[in-house]
Formats: sequence, structure tokens, C-alpha cells
Amino acid sequence: MMSASLSASPSALSYAIIGTGAIGGYYGSRLQQGGCEVHFLLRSDYEQVKNSGLVIESIDGDFVLPRVNAYCRAADIPPVDVAIVALKTTRNHQLMDLLPKLKPGGAILSLQNGLGIESAIARQLTENNRPVPSILGGLCFICSNKVGSGHFRHLDYGRILLGAHSLDHQPCLPTSLMESITADFSRGPVEIAMTDDLPMARWRKLVWNVPYNGLSVVLDATTAEMMGNEDVRSLITTLMQEVVSVANVWGEKTSPGAHRTLSSDVIDQMLAHTDEMSDYRTSMKIDYDEKRPLEIEAILGNPIQAAQALSLPVPAMTMLYQQLSFLDAKLQR
Repeated sequence: MMSASLSASPSALSYAIIGTGAIGGYYGSRLQQGGCEVHFLLRSDYEQVKNSGLVIESIDGDFVLPRVNAYCRAADIPPVDVAIVALKTTRNHQLMDLLPKLKPGGAILSLQNGLGIESAIARQLTENNRPVPSILGGLCFICSNKVGSGHFRHLDYGRILLGAHSLDHQPCLPTSLMESITADFSRGPVEIAMTDDLPMARWRKLVWNVPYNGLSVVLDATTAEMMGNEDVRSLITTLMQEVVSVANVWGEKTSPGAHRTLSSDVIDQMLAHTDEMSDYRTSMKIDYDEKRPLEIEAILGNPIQAAQALSLPVPAMTMLYQQLSFLDAKLQR
């Protein structure tokens, strides 16, 4: 492996990575590789990363960051322009103790799975009498695993879709800060694009996350194993159809007449991409195997609540949610 060299034109923005795991560790390393000032908040890996840095194995080229800014307390991180939240959503109740100070005009960027993430962060800040900065969401289309302390393996994909959160869940045009963040990731280099409709982008990603994350735990299977069985493919399709139906009704209800719907071929696209991707053990399956709490509420509970609010039946999603809840409760006992 080669040590990463910094870009000749470093960014003016500074970043904090809250949750240096498979997502935060990889993307934070890419930002530093591209010349950004990056600060990593860690727990058990703090001493290892502080002394030895970060190691990335990637389909796009391996690299090492022998020196990084590592912290075990958020209070020790200097003020930054962007706090990137890459925690599992099951740890978001700890956010008030984990967020660093932001510079004026700074933002919180959530790189988390599920629905309603940004709204929940804003609500938590308000309830704790803390100012609510700009809140952004980043959807990560990546196969990446943590394989050791400060050691990450990037298996496939890697694209980010960046959008802005609005209180009324309406589309938002990209901001100048988003453009700067996009430029920083691009220097990484990370493929990144911006969207003016973060909520519908999150619904679209749920079309994949609901069936594959959930069924991987219930069926004890990887993506290739699931795709190789016709009965499971049929169940995956049924779950996808439920997500698409709720998303489209939600879009019309939230913005009447705006035609906020998912593309008619989204399910075919998701199935085709999964057929082509490297065999993958989903993040929820890894959490289950490692006996960690499952992100059930963000990925399944919140969209089911949205369906209930719209009086839409989602029997397959509901059954999957109930099965996962049982397994998660049993695991935590």
C-alpha cells in the first residue's frame, strides 16, 4: 500500500467525522486524501488510529493515512465547517454528546440510512435548546466494511447523493456550501452528485434497503444468495412494490400536483444492479452477526409509520418489521 498524498489545492472547509466505521472511516479518509482538514471521533479504536492512522483497501486503489487527527472526546475537536454523522442510527440518541462545535454558517451532514433522519436530528437539537444549523443528508451507495481497528475495505460502488433538509419536506436547491462539499469529495476522489429532492431520494434508497437489509437478517443470507432464489426474489419485489407505492402517495400528499414520484423502472433497476454487484453482507446483517442493535426503526419503522398515516396497507413490510423486532429483542437480551 502507498501512503496517500494530499491535493495541491486543499479545501477551505474543515470536517469532523462522527462515527469512524465502515462509512465514516472510508469517506473521511477520502476527504483527507483530497487535501481536507478532517477530524475523526473514535471510541475503541482511538489509540490504534492515533498511533498508526487509517488503512483503506479499495477497488479504486489502496492507500494509507499514517497520521490523522484522532479524538476520543467531541469537546476536544476544534470548531469545524461540517460535522459528518456516520453513526448507526441506533446511536443517534447520543448525538448531543458527540457533535463538535460548528463554525458560523456550518452544517451537519448525515450519512445514515433510513427515513426521517434529518428531521430527527433537528428535533433533538431543538429539544436540547441548541441552535439548529443547516442540515444536509448524504445517501451512500457503497459496499464497505470495517475489517479491523482503523482498517476499512471498500468492495464496490462508492457514490454519494447530497441534498438539503427542509422543515416542510419540500425540494431545496443546492447551496454554495453543498457545492463546496461536493468539490471536496470529488478531490478524494469520490463520485458525488447533488439532488434538490432529498426526501424522495431517501425513499428511492429504501426500495433497496428495506428488502435486502431486512431479509439478509431473517434469512441469514448475502445478496447473492438471496438473488439466486426465485422465491426470495419474488418476496424482494413485493417489498419493493410496497415501498414505491408509499413513496409515491407520500410525494403527492406532501406536494400536490408536483409529480414527486419514483421512476416506473426503479424496481427493475434495483434488481439489475444487485445482480451485477459483488456478493455483499448487508450492514444490518453485519450488525446482527456482531450482536449490535439493528437499525429497524430508521429503515422499516419510519416508512411503515408513513404508510399508516396515509392509510396504506404494507403487509410484507409489517411482517418483516415484526420478525426483525423479535430477533433484535432476543439478541439484546
